[in-house]
Order: sequence, then structure tokens, then C-alpha cells
Amino acid sequence: MKLFKGEKASAALSRRGFLKKAGAVAVSAALACTMFGCSSGASSSASSAAGTAAELDYSDWNAVLEAAKGQTVTFYGWGGSEPRNTWIEESLVPAMKEKYDITLELVGMDINDILTQLSGDKQANTEEGTIDFIWINGENFYTAKENGYLWGPFTDYLPNFNDYVDAASPEVEYDFGSPTEGYEAPYGKTQMEMWVNSEVVPTPPTTVEEFKAFCEANPGKVTYPQPGDFTGTAFISCLISGVIGADEFEKLSMMDDPTTEEVKEIIEPGLEYLRSLNPSLWNQGQTFPADSTTMGTMYADGEVIMNMGYGDPQALVDAGTLPATTKPFIFNTGTVGNSNFMAIAYNAPHKAAALVAINEIMSPEMQLEQYEVLGNLTVLDTAKLPEADQQAFADVQLGASQLPSEELLSHRVTEAAGPVIPIIEQLWLDEVVGK
Repeated sequence: MKLFKGEKASAALSRRGFLKKAGAVAVSAALACTMFGCSSGASSSASSAAGTAAELDYSDWNAVLEAAKGQTVTFYGWGGSEPRNTWIEESLVPAMKEKYDITLELVGMDINDILTQLSGDKQANTEEGTIDFIWINGENFYTAKENGYLWGPFTDYLPNFNDYVDAASPEVEYDFGSPTEGYEAPYGKTQMEMWVNSEVVPTPPTTVEEFKAFCEANPGKVTYPQPGDFTGTAFISCLISGVIGADEFEKLSMMDDPTTEEVKEIIEPGLEYLRSLNPSLWNQGQTFPADSTTMGTMYADGEVIMNMGYGDPQALVDAGTLPATTKPFIFNTGTVGNSNFMAIAYNAPHKAAALVAINEIMSPEMQLEQYEVLGNLTVLDTAKLPEADQQAFADVQLGASQLPSEELLSHRVTEAAGPVIPIIEQLWLDEVVGK
């Protein structure tokens, strides 16, 4: 079991796992490209695609569809959710082939390795890479956009974005406080939830005060992934927000050039609260699970009695991974939520196919499937949908391990801005872990 033992946050900032079902060959090829460079003349087919891309009018959607036919498009990003992997492979991949004659290939790669590969491409002046589009958000999007790793703006080319998305919504215009400016399109809307086995924990905590008492009543049986892991950072954000108040916490979402002192001044009561939890936590807060995958294993093994993540656990219950008695809950002071996004690499070899894939993921059909199968809140403005699609969303029957979307959205807290996140993580590392 991997454990966090106090390494520097910059070295431990692994926020995405590897996709188990993605072939090791695909990952090795991508890493080899990083190590040795991918020349613009790597293959005749790639060169042909580049020539087509240079001549293509992306505002002509029919021309984009025609150019995308027969292309193989790579989808890079987090692969730590088995239910999502299954949905992509069983729904999205066949749809792309049948509707558009596009082969979609998943490449599970840690987001830091993706950014490293794009950085290497930039330094080597690689005009054609291996990455087409990416599941990305937060500070990783901020970093990629600031360093010119992304192609765009492109959202105006997408029919489903133009027809069904509220482009003026703060959760579309901004990603962790960073303006999206058309360089990424929303994928799915999620919110932090916690869950327990109701047979073990009949009454879960609903306030930060109750959560502290819950930890004290179950010494060594509660913990959270180390911040730096996406889930760990989000969970301590929920706790900090509960301590200082949502309005105070949301000041962090508007900071574009924060200092450590400015962030600390806002969250100090939350840091003190986190320190106060340590004596009751697993391993007395001296070490923390390295990531959400490790945390999930500990929960499944009964080593801890509570788990958490973005979205509900219904898919895991349906798969038999968790018992039917699994019940989700949130704090009445709110939990952080965000929209996941998709971006296109600046040197993507198959930009047309990437546009078609992103547009398909944003279609009412695929958004509805994500809500039904994965419990993801839709990124579409349902008021803009045809009446039949609106009704289809309204008719979705929630499982026993799901919370109503109305309850989640009424307790939604805006996450901290991208530049703030690493400061919070470093403050946790310096002032909470082991204290």
C-alpha cells in the first residue's frame, strides 16, 4: 500500500491515476515520444492529417465531420474510475465508430506526465504529437493554457456547445478561477460526496463539528487521501469551508495571483481544525493514503469506515464493489463542486476527430447516459434542450446510493482558483500532516 510520508507536495502532486484497461503499449509509446521526441514527419499518415488540418475550415462542421472520417483519436487523462472506463468503452467508443467512423483510443496517463510530454514537445518544436484531446481541469488547465500547450479557442466550432450550453455560466467561463476562453469544453459536472455503510454508520456526520466527534468516536478508522491527490484536496476544502464559511472560502476562487500569506490568512482556522483531527485519524495523522485508489481499497477492506469522492457511489454499488447499504451524505455547510473539461493539445494530429469526439460527449444522449450510469450532473442547460430530452432527464430514477441533484446544487461551494490550490496543499503539508 502506498502511503504519503511527508515528501514535498511538488513531488507528490499526482492527481490522476492510470487507466487499467488502456494498453501498456499505448502508454509506452507515448512515453517514448516524450523521451525521444516525435518529429513532424513521424508517419506519412500523420503528415497527411497535418496537411488536411492546415487547410480545414473548422467553422464548417460538415467539413470537420468529413475530415474526421477514418481517423483514430486519442483521449488522454485520468483513468482511476472503473465505472467511467466501462462507460467510455461500452458507450462512447462504439458510438464514435458507428456514427462517425472514428476510432477512439483511451490512454490512461497521470496528468503530470501529460503536461511533461507536452512541455517536451514544445521544447523540441514538435509540430505533431501523439495526444489529441485531454480530460483536464483546475490548476492543470491553468498550467497548460499559460504555457501554450493547448489548441484553441475551439468551443465555438461545436454545435452541441452552441445549442445547449450556457456559455456565460461561471462554471463554464471559469475553471478553478481560470478563464477558459474557449480552450476547453465541459465534460461533466460533479460534486464532492462522502459515503458510509449504513449498517456500520447509521447516522453520518452532517457538520464539521459532528465530523470531528465522529472521528473521535472511531479512532483510527477515519482518514482522507493526502492533498495533492485531487480527492484529498477537495475533501479538506470542504472541511475548511465548513469552518470558515462558504462565503469566506469562495474568496479563494477569485484570486489570480495569490501569496501564501493571503491564502493562509483566510484558511488558518481551517488548518487549525485539520490539525485537531489528527490524533483521531488513521495512523494519528502521521501519514495519509497516497491517493483515492488507495483510500478506496482501505475502505473496501474495512480499514476505514468512510470514503469520499467526486460524484456518488451508486455505480460502485451496482457493480457489486460496495454493499447495497452504502449511503452518501454531504455536510450541510456544503461541498465543493466543479465541472470537468476536455481540451485539445496544441499539436494534436487529429484535431477534427477530437472536435467530433468532444461534441459527441456533450450531446444530450451522452450527457443523459453519464447521469444515468455514473450519476454525473449534466453540463447542459436543460432549459435549452428539446422537450423530450428534458423529460428524459427528469425521468431518471435515482438509486438508493444517490442524492438528488437539487440537494447537491443547493449545497454547492465554488472551489479555489487554480493558483490557490498548490498553496493550500503546501500549507497542509507544512502545517497539518504529522502535527
